[in-house]
Amino acid sequence: MTRFDRYMLSQFMVLFGFFALVLVSIFWINKAVRMFDRLISDGQSTWVFLEFTALTLPGVIGVVLPIAAFASAVYVTNRLSTESELTVMQATGYSPWRMARPVVFYGLIIALMMSALSHYLIPASLVQLEERRMEVSRNVTAKLLTEGEFLHPANGVTFYIREITPEGELRDVFLSDRRNPDTAVTYTSAQAYLVQEGGGTKLVMINGLAQSLAREGQRLFTTTFEDFSYDISALVSTNAANLNRITFASTWDLITDARAVAERTNVSHAQALSVLHNRFTSALMCVIAALVGFATLLLGSYSRFGIWRQILTAFVLLVGLKLIEGALAGPVLRSAMLWPLLYLPVLGGVGLSVTLLYMAAHPGILRRLMPRRREVSA
Repeated sequence: MTRFDRYMLSQFMVLFGFFALVLVSIFWINKAVRMFDRLISDGQSTWVFLEFTALTLPGVIGVVLPIAAFASAVYVTNRLSTESELTVMQATGYSPWRMARPVVFYGLIIALMMSALSHYLIPASLVQLEERRMEVSRNVTAKLLTEGEFLHPANGVTFYIREITPEGELRDVFLSDRRNPDTAVTYTSAQAYLVQEGGGTKLVMINGLAQSLAREGQRLFTTTFEDFSYDISALVSTNAANLNRITFASTWDLITDARAVAERTNVSHAQALSVLHNRFTSALMCVIAALVGFATLLLGSYSRFGIWRQILTAFVLLVGLKLIEGALAGPVLRSAMLWPLLYLPVLGGVGLSVTLLYMAAHPGILRRLMPRRREVSA
């Protein structure tokens, strides 16, 4: 690798790090805000919130990497063109093909990062996130033992505790159960305890009042009690974590026996193959994004005002490739034999990049296709 290659590669990587950091922050914060509202409202701690948001980070990075790769390639190429560095290199005999070599190296580095994410980190983080989500949903203490707050552990249920003593006694408990559309029941008690019995959890209330409101006729029935047991196991999900999802499957399992993975995860064979090959094409598209951005900007001549038309063209071309990728997903999901179509956008991107580099190496072709306007002299 020559000094020129190292120089361009360093420029690409620095700007890639900047764009990736900005985009990940935007996407991650947007997702974290929604998760914060849901977890904190369920009485979870800040540590659980940080753990959950960290587990979503690989998926966010996987979405951002191709965008950051394209943005970095376009920004660096535009800056080198504006500062006449590309013009100087072309004057010394560097062809567009030669100048594209560090771009290929750069794209391959990003593709390796994307491969690590799509083949290992994202599936592993999704499995861990599902396991932690189910652990939290089964945690009665985190859901119900929060004093001074009105909690909603299930739809139609409101729970409140004024105080929790160090001995585990619940004081001034309020429980409203409105899940039955015909009758709403409200329980209040001065004292209560949580008791584990028969694999379930019961709320034992002492010295309380039960008020039952019949919606038909709006009749209210009240009953005082010295002690009353209420099964709250139904308020907390006890389902086992479902780890048999196609997105959780490892790439090696999909390669060796995709049909068995499809049967285990209850999806079609075509969908399993689509997930497998999308993990490969997502990495290859990082290389294509960098090449298309670089090659398109080489078509523009030097201008003090930059090459914004070429930047817009590069963006449109990349969007077109993504549209083709989305359009081909449907046929592949209907027929497993059509999985090679998933690589068509990659091949189209390679062909497009080669065509653009060829046109940049032979500017006469572009002048014949798009004749420039004659400048009107003053």
